[in-house]
Amino acid sequence: MRLKSSIWVAAYLRRCQTAGVFGAVRRRGAEEAGAVFVKVALLDGNAMLYAPAPQTVYDDSRPVERLFMPISKEPLPEPSVEERLQKEIRFDPDAWIVETEDRSGQHFLDLTRD
Repeated sequence: MRLKSSIWVAAYLRRCQTAGVFGAVRRRGAEEAGAVFVKVALLDGNAMLYAPAPQTVYDDSRPVERLFMPISKEPLPEPSVEERLQKEIRFDPDAWIVETEDRSGQHFLDLTRD
């Protein structure tokens, strides 16, 4: 059984806090199953954005864990990331946005296979 989005986000933020990385919920989405987007601000005007992995990367049809993929291999200017987030919200108004700040780009997400 997959964790509710609200519980996953709370646990993720606690993990960030434990490592000394600031993180906050910028936008609350659907409590049960809203998609979660994680923005990692690099504090230099650039950021990485991690989106939910597509269903095709999972081994079964009802995944238990949450997998994320970067939308770009390299950091993007923050305005580009913000534009992408606005598009995602228009597409899915139940989406969550979590933002962290870390110069080294730590994200604490399990990334999918290449």
